[in-house]
Amino acid sequence: MRIRFCARARPPPSPRGRGGYAGRVDPVAATLVILVLAVIAFVSNRVPIGVVAIGVALALFFTGVLTLPEALAGFGDPTTLFIAALFVVSEALDATGITAWAGQKVIGRAGTKRNTLIVVIALLVAGLTALISINGAVAALLPLVVVVAARAGIASSKLLMPLAFAASAGSLLLLTGTPVNIIVSEFAAGAGGREFGFFEFALVGIPILVGTVAILLLGDRLLPERRGALMPKDLMRHARLLRSQYSLSVDTGTLLGPVNGVTEVVVAPRSPLIGKTLCAGMSTKKGDLVVLAARRGDEHLKGAEFVVQAGDALLLQGAWDDLARGASEPGVLAVDDPSLLRRSVPLGRGAKRAAVILVAMVVLLATGLVPPAVAALLAACALVLTRTVTATQAFHSISWTTIVLIAGMIPLSTAFISTGTADMIAGWMLSALGDAGPQVALLALCGLTVLLGQLISNMATVLIVAPIAISVSQAMDVSVQPFMMALTVAGAASFLTPIATPANLMVMDPAGYRFGDYWKLGLPLVIFFLLMAVYYVPLLWPF
Repeated sequence: MRIRFCARARPPPSPRGRGGYAGRVDPVAATLVILVLAVIAFVSNRVPIGVVAIGVALALFFTGVLTLPEALAGFGDPTTLFIAALFVVSEALDATGITAWAGQKVIGRAGTKRNTLIVVIALLVAGLTALISINGAVAALLPLVVVVAARAGIASSKLLMPLAFAASAGSLLLLTGTPVNIIVSEFAAGAGGREFGFFEFALVGIPILVGTVAILLLGDRLLPERRGALMPKDLMRHARLLRSQYSLSVDTGTLLGPVNGVTEVVVAPRSPLIGKTLCAGMSTKKGDLVVLAARRGDEHLKGAEFVVQAGDALLLQGAWDDLARGASEPGVLAVDDPSLLRRSVPLGRGAKRAAVILVAMVVLLATGLVPPAVAALLAACALVLTRTVTATQAFHSISWTTIVLIAGMIPLSTAFISTGTADMIAGWMLSALGDAGPQVALLALCGLTVLLGQLISNMATVLIVAPIAISVSQAMDVSVQPFMMALTVAGAASFLTPIATPANLMVMDPAGYRFGDYWKLGLPLVIFFLLMAVYYVPLLWPF
């Protein structure tokens, strides 16, 4: 797998520019203008991220900086396909209840002491992040952590920011932890270095995770004490509530199990069900669901037939897939989405298949028997063919915003190198630094990465800074490996604002955080990550 760059020696532009639309546009000036406009658009948050990324690719074409195949090459790049396939693997682990099972097993035994919970939550989310990405791990564990905080009598704000921050640290444990790891590995190989190994990131990731946990334990006073407005489903409490409201005698496993479950629907006005005669124990018309119980206001409708009216609540039982279809039928409104409830059931249908396929993918990635993109695509296809996830699930699981962002920004990196823009900026930097060594240059690059990473995506940041870092390393005649690894570490230090990462935003409402809450705990972590990037990384990957 390679991110392909254009050759440095470029043919003279045609009278209408390489793209065929612009005149004789200075490619360096055009590239810099496009970069500045892209950063402004990212920071303003007024234009969708995907539109900005596509706009960058199109602007590079219309200004004649890149040809059309070069401007759109990111959409067919193996890096983009690798990351898309990993989203499908993440969906399989989540949808089959593997993450719910891991969370319940580990956090359920952690007790109620905050420090113990912090350590357990941090290690668990870090491990999951290494396999299924930051956003997937935080989304999977967030409901469980809020429930645990409520049971332990701890404000959710004391646990949720540590959850998000520990996930960022966990992204440095394996190649699959974040798209940034994959991107810098390809940059290193494309610049004359080598790809990083699957487990190689752990050499810096483990010490960073240990340091992050230590700072989280010491930073309790830096976190506000608030409880957010949003409370996720506690599956055990939900089952008890249904048993009580519908006067059921069945146990929790019967109501909400790995294969079958229940869903509560309300009969909508003008529903085709109105006027139908039902009774408890009756199957639906298709025969795939059973009406387990019914309510009309405070009245239990059981033991006898009743005529359905608008507003009646029906408790339906059946296989999870059938419940999802039944809840989407016209004329009924699902109180709780069966697809979301299903994710909270540990080790559901397909969990063993998902685990086996995950292990096989990790073995392929670790041994290098096939390119990383091939390993991930094989895993994604196997998950669909074994019906662990449906094809629709697989397509819906992919964060297309992320894919479009990467695909649209890769050409900007290409333009930085092919036009000599990266060399020019590197020259400015080296001139400003004077006789300073590579470590000072590394500090400047990592500082720029950290700064941009608080405002725009860390993927976009690394795609912008990496070509400059490559030019600096080549100008200084030193190895590119420490520069690429340091950018990964600096890119993960997105702690100062809630908009720095989707994971930071995920925990904002459930914990009741405000915009200014993040920097207090985030600043010590940013300083720690920056020091590790500049001083620790070169010890393992020498200049």
